[in-house]
Amino acid sequence: MSLATPRSMPQVAAALPMDEAGRRVLLGVKRRGFGQGKVVSIGGKAEPGEDLAAAAARELREEAGLLADASQMQPAARLLFRFPASPDKDFLMAVFVVRAWQGEPTPSDEIEPQWHGLDALPLARMWDDTRLWLSAVLAGQRVTATFFYDEAWETVTQAFFDE
Repeated sequence: MSLATPRSMPQVAAALPMDEAGRRVLLGVKRRGFGQGKVVSIGGKAEPGEDLAAAAARELREEAGLLADASQMQPAARLLFRFPASPDKDFLMAVFVVRAWQGEPTPSDEIEPQWHGLDALPLARMWDDTRLWLSAVLAGQRVTATFFYDEAWETVTQAFFDE
């Protein structure tokens, strides 16, 4: 399945700070808005015309207090999310792994940052699609996929992976 998307579809950029020495990744508990209460990657909507790596770096700073150079953001996944019962929720997400940053994770109004071991990811507390791609990305694989969610926005009903 192709990731062709309408121009009006929101684009989201997410950062996955990886501490390889500690074998952990920084995720966060979403404090408000879409996905409230779930453990998520740190990210948000790109501004119109904003480069997605720059958006990921900006969101990392705004939501977790970490400073990272957009040029150090390594593309890791391109994920299309479809909500057939609520098409206005559809979005395209670019995920970046980052291995160098300044600062310590700091909570924001949006996110409560938390380190998680690479072998102890909180998948049961995350969006359902995460179980299908996060481990592969953290192992260094690039992922391109489309996920369709049920009417309750809880369960992936279909998943397509591009090769």
